[in-house]
Amino acid sequence: MIRFYFNAAPNPMKVALFLEESGIDYVPVPVDTKKGQQHTPEFLAINPNAKVPALMDGDVALFDSNAILLYLAEKTGQFLPAERGPLLSWLFFIASGVGPYSGQAVHFHNFSPEDLAYPKKRYAFEARRHWQIIDDRLAKGPYMAGADYSILDMAVWGWAPRIPFMIPDTPLETFPNIARLMDELNARPAAQRALELPSKHPFQQEMDEAAMRHMYPQIYA
Repeated sequence: MIRFYFNAAPNPMKVALFLEESGIDYVPVPVDTKKGQQHTPEFLAINPNAKVPALMDGDVALFDSNAILLYLAEKTGQFLPAERGPLLSWLFFIASGVGPYSGQAVHFHNFSPEDLAYPKKRYAFEARRHWQIIDDRLAKGPYMAGADYSILDMAVWGWAPRIPFMIPDTPLETFPNIARLMDELNARPAAQRALELPSKHPFQQEMDEAAMRHMYPQIYA
């Protein structure tokens, strides 16, 4: 039985969407990062990087959302594009560019204890540049892989709703092809189930000092 360690952040939600779309049996295991549960010895034994998502498939431990998506797609034979080269290129582009720049943009615009102009400008610029590349790709076909819905679209789905929080004065509709894909995916029953999953667990909502210490310990170092 698969055990899926998650919270409501973008990267875990990508995996939640795959699990719900594929119909594979799994047990959701909430990890409240605002309470520091990602730093417990039990969780670090699964993911030494102290991040969600993580996944246990029997005695196989996996971490990094895009690695998990690829593993599950290959395990089940579902949502894999026919051409492996473009799949890997776009999946790694999302993993190495879209996710990190988006995350840093969200942080410096919403959670940084200091109002720092340069990192805000840099990460917003890079997030916008990366999302424009995604939007341009989606202008060429209905999905990231062309005609077929795949793990690439799931990887985009996790982060795209955060665009207004990472790039000031930039509604999702600024990227019309991404907005079109989000509308389509959000209407899928599997996406609705994935979005409901965090609400079934009492995750802390308040970003108080203790949560900041658990999530951004460098502030207090």
